[in-house]
Amino acid sequence: QPELGRPRRNCYTLPGFDFSYGLYLPRTDGGVPEAIGRWNTVKPRISVRKMPRDFITMNLGALKEGYTTAREFNLYYKLKDIRQKDDEYSRFKRSPPNVPADFTYGIPTRSSTPIFDLLQHKYKELWMEQQRARTAAKRAEKKKVIILQQVRETRTTFLRKHPPPVKEESFWHLPYLEKV
Repeated sequence: QPELGRPRRNCYTLPGFDFSYGLYLPRTDGGVPEAIGRWNTVKPRISVRKMPRDFITMNLGALKEGYTTAREFNLYYKLKDIRQKDDEYSRFKRSPPNVPADFTYGIPTRSSTPIFDLLQHKYKELWMEQQRARTAAKRAEKKKVIILQQVRETRTTFLRKHPPPVKEESFWHLPYLEKV
């Protein structure tokens, strides 16, 4: 409700002076005296986590015992509840890999490019040689493919290779065209 005789306000009132913004954390440290006096450590919680079922192992066991229907499989799951192994007990978490003391992780840095090779355009020449070798290999491959492909024999190609014998011109004429 607006105050009597005044318009309605369009904002909220601020809290009092004793209000503190943010979250209240009851377990904050006690400052310097507590740090000097004792260590305030948090005891680790032991959480018993139920691992998911290992259906691969259970299905294999059920098949070995001769179960085939879904009902038999469910009864087998209730009888032998096999769970997946926890990652905490894996061999990688138990013992870290043995590495030498001076071992450095990561990718080694590339050696610097010699400036003399850059000035002589050596990398350009190497690239040009690779391109020439590649084109020569492609040409040789094309020639090989053309040689391997058999050209189909058509009538035209056959007549070019083996032309028909030329007919000899006969001197025979019609009798009425002959000169008397």
